[in-house]
Amino acid sequence: MRQRFSHRLLSVVVLAAPLLLLLCGTALAADSSLGPANAKHYGFWTLIPPVVAIVLAFVTKNVIFSLFLGVFSGCFMLEAKGFNIYNGFVHGFLRLSHEVLTSLADPWNAGIVLQCLTIGGMIALISKMGGAKAIAEALAKKANSPRSSQFVTWVLGILIFFDDYANSLTVGPIMRPVTDKMKVSREKLAFIIDATAAPIAGIALISTWVAYEIGLIRDGFASVGITTNAYGAFVETIPYRFYNIFVLFFIVATIWFLREFGPMATAERRARTTGKVIDDNAKPMVADEATGLEPDPSVVPSIWYAIIPIGTLIAAAFLGFYFNGRTGILGGDDATLIALIKESPLCFTSIRECFGASDASVVLFQAALIAGMVAIVMGIAKGIFKLEQALSIWVQGVKSLNITAVILLLAWSLSAIIKELGTATYLVQVLSDAIPAFLLSSIIFVLGSLISFATGTSYGTMGILMPLAIPLAYAINPDHGYVIMNVGAVLTGAIFGDHCSPISDTTILSSMGSACDHIDHVRTQLVYALTVACVTVLFGYIPAGLGMPVLLVLPMGIAAIALTVRIFGKPVDA
Repeated sequence: MRQRFSHRLLSVVVLAAPLLLLLCGTALAADSSLGPANAKHYGFWTLIPPVVAIVLAFVTKNVIFSLFLGVFSGCFMLEAKGFNIYNGFVHGFLRLSHEVLTSLADPWNAGIVLQCLTIGGMIALISKMGGAKAIAEALAKKANSPRSSQFVTWVLGILIFFDDYANSLTVGPIMRPVTDKMKVSREKLAFIIDATAAPIAGIALISTWVAYEIGLIRDGFASVGITTNAYGAFVETIPYRFYNIFVLFFIVATIWFLREFGPMATAERRARTTGKVIDDNAKPMVADEATGLEPDPSVVPSIWYAIIPIGTLIAAAFLGFYFNGRTGILGGDDATLIALIKESPLCFTSIRECFGASDASVVLFQAALIAGMVAIVMGIAKGIFKLEQALSIWVQGVKSLNITAVILLLAWSLSAIIKELGTATYLVQVLSDAIPAFLLSSIIFVLGSLISFATGTSYGTMGILMPLAIPLAYAINPDHGYVIMNVGAVLTGAIFGDHCSPISDTTILSSMGSACDHIDHVRTQLVYALTVACVTVLFGYIPAGLGMPVLLVLPMGIAAIALTVRIFGKPVDA
């Protein structure tokens, strides 16, 4: 009932918004340039929208309603302009509806929404052809236990390193039938997917994240008068990305020892002892349209019905990243880079720069659309369905992900409102005073975590902190290694906070890909993420800040992760 109410509420908002905007033109899109001034004006109260959204998400277990009120609370603050309650409610609602429309109008956001929907259509076709069933049966031969099924999921998550969205949307539907059969909880599946999405994409040598991270690093060093190889500096930060590295080993430790703790232990024991992979009261993020897509009894399942479309998706994504980025570079004004692309189009540097310059959301949408077409052609050629039926199945798969699109639009709207209110700016001002040199990286990591958790965006957090962190670190200690460590702390803290946040798009997509209740995913994952974050600070940034070589810090931290799981974890396979 709650979910149905939320659907209707959002439908009314989105459908009524254009009419309301015509009637009253005072509602404007969020202006992030007003953030510093608003942070000074509102102070502590800038925290209201994210706190409302996060707290209500846990209390009501309804993400749409919580995000809606979070956005509205921010719009109310901006439009009330003091104590004008009427303006706060009326113009606040107009602002909210406009923010939703503006979020959808953004080409990047539209690409992500379309990517989600088209991948849903592709997965529906694969399921109807029996590809998902066949690949699940094939993987089940290798993944024939809770331990091996989780390990295969972990490996797949690492293999799809080039984009966190593609990771979340691909690994879950493939592995869910296998982990369900092996009585692995959906909460654990969602955690493995989430922990191998952004943490991997953020440190991969080639991914859709690299260009953004390199650009921030280059600008940060330029601000202190240093010209450096930004990509080389990015590579140097990888050993200092302690959270990214430790969380990957944390997953392996829980799989190896088959031990869990906190809410995850409860979920895993429930799945093992009762066979219930989700709680009785859970609301998995898969709509009714996703059901009824089992292959007909006359269809002979084949793994190629899954491998070829998914392989097409990956291949088309890689080619799209290269050619889309190449077109952007050749149309730009960087003469040196243009010359490199023309003279050595297939060298590592050219490929890296093209990947970084690509519009990932558009490319992934196009790749998913091509993969869906390939699946349709395969199904028709094999006589599994006719064209009309194929299109109906594709639309059914698209409809199953409508809920995800609504949540993403509200999450982006909340992010825009938070930027205008200056929430991140306020947090930086409050938490960044009087920092000892050896604690700087730890404090940057924590600060980035708080901002990212509250705003639900790692990119935005990186953009806020990097221009502050590099000059601050350079002023405290101009040693190159010290500055690099703090750059790594910015990038890692942003990913950790985003990993935990219930309003993060990657967290939402991981819940959707695993068909897990979103709040159950956040609740079980939060304890694990905080545990790894504590190890990151105590056995990572503090020893490194005191001068311990990173080659000693990494094995020490990994050993601490293993001991934590072994000591505090309880067996779930009794």
